[in-house]
Amino acid sequence: MIIDCHGHYTTAPAAHTAWREQQLAAWEAGEAAPAYPSISDDEIRETIEGSQLRLMDSRGIDLTVFSPRASAMGPHLGDEAVSLEWTRRSNDLVHRVTTLYPDRFTGVCQLPQSPGAPIEGSIAELRRCVEELGFVGCNLNPDPSGGHWSSPPLTDRSWYPFYEEMISLDVPAMVHVSASAVPAFHATGAYYINADTTAFMQLVQGDLFTDLPDLRLVIPHGGGAVPYHWGRYRGLADMLQRPPVETNVMGNVFFDTCVYHQPGIDLLLDVVDTGNVLFGSEMVGAVRGIDPGTGHHFDDTRRYVEAAALDDAARTAVFEGNVRRVYPRLGAALAAAGR
Repeated sequence: MIIDCHGHYTTAPAAHTAWREQQLAAWEAGEAAPAYPSISDDEIRETIEGSQLRLMDSRGIDLTVFSPRASAMGPHLGDEAVSLEWTRRSNDLVHRVTTLYPDRFTGVCQLPQSPGAPIEGSIAELRRCVEELGFVGCNLNPDPSGGHWSSPPLTDRSWYPFYEEMISLDVPAMVHVSASAVPAFHATGAYYINADTTAFMQLVQGDLFTDLPDLRLVIPHGGGAVPYHWGRYRGLADMLQRPPVETNVMGNVFFDTCVYHQPGIDLLLDVVDTGNVLFGSEMVGAVRGIDPGTGHHFDDTRRYVEAAALDDAARTAVFEGNVRRVYPRLGAALAAAGR
């Protein structure tokens, strides 16, 4: 079985996206947002079957861990109430996808992380999505400001109530920013990778996993710059008189395979322990074109993992076993279904 840990609803119905624009325009005008549109099951099927599901079938992906479009989460837009309403609508739409295709998609939620808003709002939405909608994890934004980095680091105790709820619910978080509000940062080419790398360095500097040993975090996009500069982070840990990265961080942190060329995947799998790597493609996502050097889509990451120098046990762990372990609610549901 091949489980993709990193999928977003990037092809959501046009009515959903249009309502978001109307919601923000109404907020800016000081008016009430219009009613959310009625979206039929057939409209959802059309957006899924011609895109994500078609590509999953052609690439041999059995199941996708599915969440709202990351670049559209936009917690820095509007205010706390606007963010909460958009978050709930987006999560409910993903839930409808998982209900229509229960064997192919499982849900992960976004959070209403309006800058400066109390963490309790995110705790409540996480609980709702896990307990009522059957979601198996969340996307945690380390920088709700959209690039201004006004929030405390992930190791700050202000985050701890949310982490404690994650542990109680037995779900991991993918550390994933949204759109960039800073013109200097291209969202997917710079800001995403910067955020992945920044989050990792925050964890190196802190004692988060000493305090919360059952917490699990997934850093996407292959861990940002971390695998390429592995010696830098090991050396910085030593210089800062921190415990080794391998024991202080990597017992609780996992990287995905959203790296879009063979040398990058090879490096990731050579540097990072196989048990810390989860298969992911972010399809349909940041990079959608065809690589002229290979004739295949850049984000067809299964090909890279299959071509990597792994034995069968390690390859199975990356494709399936590690995802089941890091997302135990998913693992339990698959086991119960005999999958």
